[in-house]
Amino acid sequence: MTHSHLDIEDRGATLIVRVDGGPHSLFGLEIANELDELVDRVSRAPSVHAVVFTGARPDRFVSHADVRWLQEGGAVKPKLGRRGASAALRVARGIDRAGIPGPVVDKTPLSGAGQLDRLHATFLKMNASGVIFVAALNGSALGLGAEFAWACDLRVMADGDFFIGQPEVLLGIMPGGGGSQRLTRLIGTHKSLVAILEGKPFTPAQALANGAVDDVVAPDEVVARATELAEYFGKRTKASVEGIKRAVYFGGSMSLAEGLHVERTEFFPTDQSKDGQELMRQYLSDTDATGELPLYRPDTYAQALEAGRVPKVGNTNGAVHK
Repeated sequence: MTHSHLDIEDRGATLIVRVDGGPHSLFGLEIANELDELVDRVSRAPSVHAVVFTGARPDRFVSHADVRWLQEGGAVKPKLGRRGASAALRVARGIDRAGIPGPVVDKTPLSGAGQLDRLHATFLKMNASGVIFVAALNGSALGLGAEFAWACDLRVMADGDFFIGQPEVLLGIMPGGGGSQRLTRLIGTHKSLVAILEGKPFTPAQALANGAVDDVVAPDEVVARATELAEYFGKRTKASVEGIKRAVYFGGSMSLAEGLHVERTEFFPTDQSKDGQELMRQYLSDTDATGELPLYRPDTYAQALEAGRVPKVGNTNGAVHK
């Protein structure tokens, strides 16, 4: 029997996924492949709005990448300089887009490039998905464990003697799972550069202060708090979540003109969606019926935030919010 590294608990619109990387909680090729399949599945499922990832073992989220996986990938011949690596990655991406199965590529000298490219593609699919992904850091996370957390939309970390960061420089390498890009976008260029150059991880308090995580709670509250956030944000319409994530993640790092084009591109499908049209028509109807804009009525905005959509106001009266 094949051992699954992702233990999935179905809570309806939200899934709780416990990542089991074995005795040392390592992130290896098997987990990468299972994660890719999961992201595709939940993105297609209309009923799934959020996924919470947490570690299967106490005090560890995901320790880091399986170093043997990295070492063996770097031991292949011929050695690649920057130009060679860039060319190999482009070829690997072309092969992947051509639909050639990963296991076939894995038997060629392009295996390492193909595996790395597919992992980046998985994380990018998370960023482009209408599903909210939340990392419930029940313990420490280094290297690829941290990069997995950075790829999620929100992060809740356990308070205590735990840490999160990028130690790759101490092994003579550098981040390869997106850490140099995603951590930089989270906390800023200089702070990210210093942290990655030194290889020293953040404590929970430092991670929160720098913006690398969104909340720090007691260890026994991590999954509950992450689930609370997942369910809260997961109430928003899936199409609008998808459009917003694409615009922010991809458009936000472009020039203003290019970013605005991405926003416009994502706006029109939401404007024409069934949910969008129904909610806007209801808003207009309630405005006509009550003589006031619903989002300027007492408590309506708070109700909208909690429900993930503006509620039907009806004909009740209320004062205008200042």
